[in-house]
Amino acid sequence: MSPSQGSSAPGPTPEPVRPVQPESVGSGRPVQPEPVGSSPSSLEFSPDPSRAPLVGWEILIVLGLGLGRSAVYSVLAIVNRLTVGVPLAGQTSSLNTSTTPDRPWLDLAYQVADTVLPLAQVLLVLYLLHLSHGRARRLIGFDLTRPARDLGYGLATAAAIGLPGLGFYLLARELGFNTTVAAANLSAQWWTVPALLAAALTNGLVEETVMLGYLLTRLSDRGWRAGPALALSAGIRGSYHLYQGFGGFLGNIVMGLVFGWCYRRWGRVMPLVVAHTVIDIVAFIGYAALKPFLSWL
Repeated sequence: MSPSQGSSAPGPTPEPVRPVQPESVGSGRPVQPEPVGSSPSSLEFSPDPSRAPLVGWEILIVLGLGLGRSAVYSVLAIVNRLTVGVPLAGQTSSLNTSTTPDRPWLDLAYQVADTVLPLAQVLLVLYLLHLSHGRARRLIGFDLTRPARDLGYGLATAAAIGLPGLGFYLLARELGFNTTVAAANLSAQWWTVPALLAAALTNGLVEETVMLGYLLTRLSDRGWRAGPALALSAGIRGSYHLYQGFGGFLGNIVMGLVFGWCYRRWGRVMPLVVAHTVIDIVAFIGYAALKPFLSWL
């Protein structure tokens, strides 16, 4: 029937029915539907201001259990090095050392523990991010959905960081503000190379997942701008390498800034895990293989 037909006057126009949005439990805020085809990393997240202090305490606890704790001990180590009466250039920082070289089977057990136990930090931060954001691995790009691109970006980043980093380390040591870094000191066993590979992978997984995926996300939840967040992440990264000397400190700050920029641009932590792992593999395996032939290492 057209509007001009009929004899009765039209009644009031009924209000359109609007669907009621369910509220998230305990938040008092409506749950926004997820756009079709969007990944969690691309969705807007509105942090609850009332939870900001709790997030701050959470960050302190997470760092205090792992990399932040390492930073504190690293600061103490550099104070010790500077006050021991020997120039930094005359001191050595030994990585990947044997604990019981006279008992290889027990030494292997120590290496396995040193490799596996730090991975609890990765599980912890994924769990905490999942509680607040959901699907944490997709949120920070810690998955295998784009293996070829992640591998390519990771290898390119490793080359861009690793080669200049080696040159900067040698320069810093020559100028006297860095120790000699002995990157691999395990006794020669059948498991030596696998242990070094596993150590490199653990370093990449822990550092990039915690310092990029977790910390930058949590600082964003607290309302931090990108610049200060990247600066803090890079500063902490440099701090827990301070035991090597000021060259290791500055070099890792630069690495942290570059990695942080890449993470924000790509939205994925996996390429940086690849890059870090490759850099450490080259350092550990390369040092072990070339040390007998190159006196300047």
